[in-house]
Amino acid sequence: MYSAAERPKQETLPRNAFIGKKEQPTDADLTAALGDAKPVWDRLVSTLMADCPELVPEWKFYSLKMGWSFRLQLKKRNIVHFGPCIGSFLVMFIFGDKAFNAVREAALPERIRALVANAPKYPEGTGIRIQVTERDIPGIRKLARIKLEN
Repeated sequence: MYSAAERPKQETLPRNAFIGKKEQPTDADLTAALGDAKPVWDRLVSTLMADCPELVPEWKFYSLKMGWSFRLQLKKRNIVHFGPCIGSFLVMFIFGDKAFNAVREAALPERIRALVANAPKYPEGTGIRIQVTERDIPGIRKLARIKLEN
């Protein structure tokens, strides 16, 4: 693991599309914000829900400065967060030590492995953020499976 001084800088990630919005985004709002990324969002959400039908989808408002995020939960346990941005979106995972060890050992695409290698550690666990493209869906499914199993 890197110390804070040694850790390579994370890529600059886009801002939440719903900063400053008080009302929960509608599907039309999400479509307008995501643009061409909306079909990938829909495919990822439906794939994860098919993998684990017990997942509960929920929009979450944190503050006007943070905006809205979408999450999938299992029995009030956050499995994955989606951050809607303009023209793209992020998925975010927080892994405890046991789960993060499983992530490091998993066969993941190189792009996701690089994010894992540089993942910051927080008090609640190690965080991985992915600016999602279609090719990331199989790797994200693996990460979600690891999170569900640990």
